[in-house]
Amino acid sequence: MKIKILILSLLLLAASAVAADNPQVVLTTSLGKITIELDAEKAPLSTKNFIEYVESGFYDNTIFHRVISHFMIQGGGMAADMVKKPSREPIKNEADNGLKNLRGTIAMARTNDPDSANSQFFINVQDNASLNMRMGSAGYAVFGKVVAGMDVVDDIRFVETGMHKGRADVPLETVTLISATVTTD
Repeated sequence: MKIKILILSLLLLAASAVAADNPQVVLTTSLGKITIELDAEKAPLSTKNFIEYVESGFYDNTIFHRVISHFMIQGGGMAADMVKKPSREPIKNEADNGLKNLRGTIAMARTNDPDSANSQFFINVQDNASLNMRMGSAGYAVFGKVVAGMDVVDDIRFVETGMHKGRADVPLETVTLISATVTTD
């Protein structure tokens, strides 16, 4: 019995050490805070890319510009006037990393080109298996998950949306990403 307890304790300690290596980012929005734990082991390129945007202040005062209540909330590239912010070069798609587009995960947004993701991201508000890599689809790279503030994600997902400047699914009342910061907590 003591050996089982010791083994279990060592496994829990090892699991917490792995989680401690994964950086966390706090997204402070106009509706509250969302804390995301990134998966640096399974999605190193996406994690590095996201952290570089966070640390440069790129995401500060951007908006969640696309919200579909039964799908996802998207941000990370538009200023309040719906003008796209200039971003860095795109990164390679890491959708083959084994992480799935499940409720509460964060993934890289991209165009039809699988390797076109740069600054924009989305948070899945439900399981979206159709976004996973599979035969005939390059998938969308998950690189972390919400660990606190899913209630804020849900508040954002249910805002009223409509057309704005030729774009659909835009919140009619702006939802601002006030700041994004890497945290040591």
